[in-house]
Amino acid sequence: MAWLTYILYSSLWFGVRKIPERSAYTIFNFLAILAHKRNGKRVIRLRSNYRAVRPESSSSEIETLVIDGLKSAMRYWCDTFRISDWSKERVVNSVTSTGEEYLLKPIEQGRGLIVALPHAGNWDHAGAYFCARGVRVNTVAEHLKPERLFRRFLAHREAMGMQVLDLNAGVFTELEELLNRGELVALVADRDLSRSGVDVNFFGKIARMPAGPALLAYKTKADLITAYVSYTDTGIHIKFTPPISIKYQAEQKGEIERVTQLLANQFEKDILGNLTSWHMQQRIFIDNGFVERS
Repeated sequence: MAWLTYILYSSLWFGVRKIPERSAYTIFNFLAILAHKRNGKRVIRLRSNYRAVRPESSSSEIETLVIDGLKSAMRYWCDTFRISDWSKERVVNSVTSTGEEYLLKPIEQGRGLIVALPHAGNWDHAGAYFCARGVRVNTVAEHLKPERLFRRFLAHREAMGMQVLDLNAGVFTELEELLNRGELVALVADRDLSRSGVDVNFFGKIARMPAGPALLAYKTKADLITAYVSYTDTGIHIKFTPPISIKYQAEQKGEIERVTQLLANQFEKDILGNLTSWHMQQRIFIDNGFVERS
């Protein structure tokens, strides 16, 4: 099955770049509607996640949100397949932002910076934007199968100027070294179902999020900010927040838990502001059927 997955993604990657842009996005919108009709596991999970965020919404309102969220997810994939053909000017001009100074100031001063963000909008587009402006973005990718596909996505992101580290036992030390050298580390941080994750209150339920951003900030004294990437008609908008204050003299475990909860609180606010850009189609809440990853 690994070879079939690789062929499928490679064929899409090639084909979507060859057809007219308007046709490509029309096809991916159709695929979103088709996925909604088929109502597979990922659609069911997206609906469940949206219901947790908007418990007061009617069933019809939730279904409208789900369709829009699926279109957002499909737009992510269409963007991903096509962005390597975009000019530098298009990448830059299709991005707006607020609070950008919270990212640029520490980089200009040679201080390390951690940007924590949820699965929203197109974070590759955001990374390409800052790389195009001369800021190197370091991030981490979970090693997925098939290997050839993982390597292709790795090369795709590196071609945009990002350094992508493999998620392995030694990656934390690598990230510490980058931060101590005054570099930027961007981490998708709204889901970690392993025992190393931190339980947080998220939309009135228990979710588990990675300890990495808070622990890195605690150990390196790098700034820790959040970013939320949402879709606009012409591209993406990135909203940055001020750095979170870290109590370096506090006991480590308790401080990591406190800071991770603060990240969750900010993610809540941002997701409520633009829910359908958050296209989380995996389990995030610790509820019925939860199985802890090793």
